[in-house]
Amino acid sequence: MLWTVAGVTALGFLIALEIAARGYGMPGPMTNQVKEVILPPKSGPLLYAGMALMMVVLTWRERLVAVAAAVGIDLVFLLVRWTADVEVPHGYGHPFGNGALWVLLACAVIAVTRRTGADRVLLLKGVGLGLLLVAGRKTGDTWLLITSKTRPLVLDQYVATADHALGNPSWLAGRLVRATGTVGAHVLDYVYIQLAVAAVVVALYQLRNVATERRFPRHHLVRTFLVIGLLGPGIYMIFPVVGPIFAYGADGGHWAVADLWPDTPASLGVPHAMPFDEVTPRNCMPSLHTAWATAIFLHSRSGPRILRFAGTFWLIATLGATLGFGYHYGADILAGVVFTLTIETALRSLARGWDRAGIQLVAHGATVFTALLLSYRYLPVPMARHPWLFGPLLVLATASVIHGYLRTTRLWQPAPAPVPQPEPQPEPV
Repeated sequence: MLWTVAGVTALGFLIALEIAARGYGMPGPMTNQVKEVILPPKSGPLLYAGMALMMVVLTWRERLVAVAAAVGIDLVFLLVRWTADVEVPHGYGHPFGNGALWVLLACAVIAVTRRTGADRVLLLKGVGLGLLLVAGRKTGDTWLLITSKTRPLVLDQYVATADHALGNPSWLAGRLVRATGTVGAHVLDYVYIQLAVAAVVVALYQLRNVATERRFPRHHLVRTFLVIGLLGPGIYMIFPVVGPIFAYGADGGHWAVADLWPDTPASLGVPHAMPFDEVTPRNCMPSLHTAWATAIFLHSRSGPRILRFAGTFWLIATLGATLGFGYHYGADILAGVVFTLTIETALRSLARGWDRAGIQLVAHGATVFTALLLSYRYLPVPMARHPWLFGPLLVLATASVIHGYLRTTRLWQPAPAPVPQPEPQPEPV
């Protein structure tokens, strides 16, 4: 029943976004997804990641058949495009990925026509999980379009002023990334772009037993990932921010305050909302890349050492990329961490049953998140003038949510079973 409600809700949300995008003369998420059945997909790795999620419900033989079919279909597409001399412009799509989408759709048809009972439900859940990951990318693109069209004024001056309390970390990270040269920049760029693929690796570990147990676990990373992507853009609409590379850097063109990033921090003054173009997304507050990387880190903690190491690396590298490329301010990062921990706690509580500790932590996280946004908007000047006071306060507020999450999740861990002790035997006479 819950999966049915979630599916209907997702479909209604996609339709609403499709209508909204059409109102601005652009194709919506559903149209863009249908195009990728034939046209070069925007993200081939993401389509294969979605197919990999679907395959957790298949047997090993079925997985091999699915992979072979996807690769074979992609080879046919490559051959046809090569014969027709069709080139995929760099940065506008991938030459592969159609095969993975075809396999996903074929499995949906098989589930409806060839499977029955619990097997049909399980396969449909797997297909739905894979398509939701792909659809999440499409809805995100549409949301970014809507933010740029409906929010002509941005609040970057408020956030940049408040960021003085944290020591202007984006400016510092920007200079550090520049000092690493092209190698460091390319590594961080790859980590930043392929965040969803990293999430799938962790999710595949969590869902590794679905095919044998014939059921999904009550909570896993994909749920958190999708909820972050669903709720985050709503905050963009409330607090539109484009980021330092645009508001204070060369990428902002004549819309920028000045070409200051990353060499010269923004000067102190009275901030005000500033107009910006209708192209650049207002996708900074909170930093959803930080939110997603934090979720990957949290869910990798239950895995083997190599997975924990990868989760830690991805979080650190994502923080370096978000700040070092000028996409986010330090204030965005703190908000993103609090945002994720609050959502993760709510989803875990929903899966295991609400208790007092879960309710208190969700309320505390929501309060801290709201307080952060309000302080960035209404107290940026006092924060900048008294960094010795407000900087530690911002960090402590975030740390309080982290501490509460660690304490609460430890309480939720099952107690270790006592080791049975052998009963004393009477000594032989």
